[in-house]
Amino acid sequence: MLLAVSICVATIAGVLAIYLAARSAMRPKTDADTNDLAGSILFRIAALHGLVLALVFAAEVAEYQQIEFEVATEANAVSDLFYDMDRYGAGEIASTVAASLRSYLDLATGAEWSRLGEELSLLDAAWEEWGNVYAAVLDLEPVNGRQEALRDNMLANIGIVAEKRDLREFHAQSGLGYLFWSAAVLGVAMVAAGYFIYPPSKDTIILLSMFATYTGFILFTITAMSNPFSEPAAIQPTLLLDLSVELNAIGAAQ
Repeated sequence: MLLAVSICVATIAGVLAIYLAARSAMRPKTDADTNDLAGSILFRIAALHGLVLALVFAAEVAEYQQIEFEVATEANAVSDLFYDMDRYGAGEIASTVAASLRSYLDLATGAEWSRLGEELSLLDAAWEEWGNVYAAVLDLEPVNGRQEALRDNMLANIGIVAEKRDLREFHAQSGLGYLFWSAAVLGVAMVAAGYFIYPPSKDTIILLSMFATYTGFILFTITAMSNPFSEPAAIQPTLLLDLSVELNAIGAAQ
């Protein structure tokens, strides 16, 4: 929460400084026409500023939901791979694939998940485990229709896992650009400056501080969600973790 407090305090300080600077630069007393014009323009700028923040916030929330859906799809694909290989009856190959899948889940939910938040990239070791599973399935030689259908299904699921992994790396690297931050900072500054028509009374300072605090908190939320794999708002691969526990329990029982 230290980051949230810091952003809110910085926003309050910036808003009040811009307001006081605009107040000193403009005429401290304005006529009714100027007040009406300033209020009208201020309303429109504030509305556009709020719309920009709302759209970006909504986009970040949608991205979170998309990542959670992709993790669920990947967990389902890995689970199908594990149990389809068992149904196939490939002997030692099934044991090798099961071991690679367990290792893959351990890496994907551990070292790789942290790496996505810090270095914005996937782990080569996890790709190697994926490649081991892929190679093992490709080497299968079906002898009947049942095994052929299982092999086709496993190949399809391997493709799904690779696709979701690539999408996860894309989400990690697609942060907010400088254009958004330029628009956000400019919007705050213009709204703060637009209040120059109001004298710096206690009520005015409190109201401006309330506006700045909420705007700062929204900016903090957007900042936190811009990297969904790192704190303070990191997504947890819950379904993949649950599947890892399940498969490890099966391996320990065998």
